[in-house]
Amino acid sequence: MIERKATVASRVGLHARPAAIFAEAAGELPAEITIALEGSPADEALDASSILSLMSLGAEHGNVVVLRSEDDGAGDALDSLVRILETDHDA
Repeated sequence: MIERKATVASRVGLHARPAAIFAEAAGELPAEITIALEGSPADEALDASSILSLMSLGAEHGNVVVLRSEDDGAGDALDSLVRILETDHDA
């Protein structure tokens, strides 16, 4: 399993527009990616390509989330998703 941590930069958290941008990018990747708030059990991770899952996550500005994939070759994909999360798309 491969994982990356990211800090949510969006001032509105992972809601509406930032969630849509992230979900679209995650859905275009060949690997299955999950997302969870840091400190949450891994079995509670949600589908990163689902906008409803992202919005129900409740990630707010400054929260740290953990992205995971079982695909050992997903490092670059996770890195690209980290960049999306760490950019304020509402600025």
